[in-house]
Amino acid sequence: MAESQNDPLLPGYSFNAHLVAGLTPIDSESYLDFFIDRPLGMKGYILNLTVRGEGVVMNQGKQFVCRPGDILLFPPGEIHHYGRHPDASEWYHQWVYFRPRAYWHEWLNWPMLFAQTGFYRPDDAHMQCFRDLFAQIIDAGQSGGRYAEHLAINLLEQLLLRRMEAINESLNPPLDNRVRDACQYISDHLADNHFDIASVAQHVCLSPSRLSHLFRQQLGVSVLSWREDQRISQAKLLLSTTRMPIASVGRNVGFDDQLYFSRVFKKCTGASPSEFRAGCE
Repeated sequence: MAESQNDPLLPGYSFNAHLVAGLTPIDSESYLDFFIDRPLGMKGYILNLTVRGEGVVMNQGKQFVCRPGDILLFPPGEIHHYGRHPDASEWYHQWVYFRPRAYWHEWLNWPMLFAQTGFYRPDDAHMQCFRDLFAQIIDAGQSGGRYAEHLAINLLEQLLLRRMEAINESLNPPLDNRVRDACQYISDHLADNHFDIASVAQHVCLSPSRLSHLFRQQLGVSVLSWREDQRISQAKLLLSTTRMPIASVGRNVGFDDQLYFSRVFKKCTGASPSEFRAGCE
């Protein structure tokens, strides 16, 4: 094929734009049923999302079977050798070719499948979001409007950010609602001198032992340690933003004994309440 080829699905397309996107529908023995072979890769990046059937990607004697939901990232210069899996009747994949913005560098650092080929598979909760974003990128990129490329690039940026967000969520899963409610209850009762775990557990309909287990599992500290941290944090806020007497600050966060309050405060912060206040002035 000549270099002037205008169909990005066929060999010879120049890919000179900052973003080109489309769907490659490969059915067995169709005109697109051939293996892409670019031993030197391309100048830009390619994202590839399998939507139907199966494809196979080969690199340095290794191969990977792409199934619906799999997203591959080929960086510049990476070998491109892929096509419909011989045992599958079809391989439909959406793709985005792009030149990244400079500040995307961190977002394009994906776990490697092999060589430099990146791989990501969204979990079930996020899968539809990524499918929708791919479709929107393709629609925007092919719309032909004055701002089509800019819209597509912004949608691609959102896709990369959504991946970063999903990874962060998996590393830091959201709090159990009962733990969140327990934290709120404790925060609302910092001045309660008769605090006990049983009252918090009753409020969130858990046994004290179950609450303690969940608390340590999700927050990494015990209920009592978390409460003490909140009391000291609230005391620091009051000392730095009000002229409330130190004894009153202590009572406000549940310490009737000023000397005991000062001792606990210094143990946690390295300074007495009066020293801490003086440092804020």
